[in-house]
Amino acid sequence: MNLAQPIKKTSELEKFKNYYKEIKPNYRNELLIILGLNTALRISDILSLEWRSVYDFEKKEYKNHIFITEQKTGKLSQIYINSSTLEALKEYKEYLEQRNQIVDSNTFLFNHSNKNVPITRSQAFRIIKEAAEYYSISGVISCHSLRKTFGYHAWKQGVPPVLLVTIFNHSSFNITKRYLGIEQDDKDKIFKKIKL
Repeated sequence: MNLAQPIKKTSELEKFKNYYKEIKPNYRNELLIILGLNTALRISDILSLEWRSVYDFEKKEYKNHIFITEQKTGKLSQIYINSSTLEALKEYKEYLEQRNQIVDSNTFLFNHSNKNVPITRSQAFRIIKEAAEYYSISGVISCHSLRKTFGYHAWKQGVPPVLLVTIFNHSSFNITKRYLGIEQDDKDKIFKKIKL
């Protein structure tokens, strides 16, 4: 079985996340990738999100956090909506409203062709795969790669692995270690850098 891998090269990651903005414009698909990369949520949780998860219709403003009970773990997660995610949400909502498509509290974020049902996991996989294949990104890239990419780049930017265990709601550090996709090159860089 092929395991999903993170997109490690920042140059590949930049191209990948902009595919549905620059190459094949599609606000929904762009949001799927941006949200997946920036929230570390599993694809099943992403697809279950409704507009009320990210937008307060009474106050007419975007929320600061997504609150979700994860389907796999049953644990409640609170995820901050960062500026990249917020920008993609705003662009997508504006696009839908310009086309008089329904955006209300019960509408799924990732609607399937103007019906109020979310796209399937297979559709999400095809969306992600298309962007990865266009740029010939190496490795096994799938829906889970978005979550793993978040973890890998968070770790590379200095986030302590123990905090990533909490973010991912993993039961052990060993699971998180596999997620990070740490390879010998990563270990070698540390040995080269540390000079006692």
